[in-house]
Amino acid sequence: MLKLCMLSGSFEYDSEVSLNTFKRYIEKNYPIQANMIVYKSEDDDPSLEVLDDADVLLVYTRRLNTDGASLKRFQEYCGAGRPIVGVRTASHAYQNWLEFDKVVLGGDYQGHYGHGPTVQLETVATEHPILEGIPNFESYGSLYKNPMLRDDTTVLLMGRTDEQTEPVAWTRIHNGGRVCYTSLGHQKDFELDAFLRFLANSVLWVSKHI
Repeated sequence: MLKLCMLSGSFEYDSEVSLNTFKRYIEKNYPIQANMIVYKSEDDDPSLEVLDDADVLLVYTRRLNTDGASLKRFQEYCGAGRPIVGVRTASHAYQNWLEFDKVVLGGDYQGHYGHGPTVQLETVATEHPILEGIPNFESYGSLYKNPMLRDDTTVLLMGRTDEQTEPVAWTRIHNGGRVCYTSLGHQKDFELDAFLRFLANSVLWVSKHI
């Protein structure tokens, strides 16, 4: 049984509700046990001890003020090259370690375009295991700006509106461990079976189960 730890703390996007939806989906369809650590505010400081025994970490937090021992435990998990999946605001997960985006995820978050047309997705890495069996789908959330990804990233999906194009999902290897990040993850994305399956495949890929 794969042990998945999920960090919820993106209040703008109701991450607790969305990750509970994902928890039900992944536990129903895969041999995975999902545990969720819920931040109740930007200043909350729940214990991250469970990270020590986790097989995979999924991060969906936004500008939390975590510091001290808790932040250090998160940094140690990342530094050890352990499997990580980042969702949407994970690119600015912790206000006191914004370098997580570039150093670990390989991203270059520079804000986002305004809410507008639905984002059309284009598959780039057609043979990648994460995209196996994933049908085309559209995303509702605003398109994030990531103009300069790390050179060692592998882009999976591009997002397009009428005027802009940006990478919206990619993988990389960090300190020997697999990482997958997607800037998708609006509340309405979690209503789509295709997106839930994409996230599940991401968990399986970073943990080397696919």
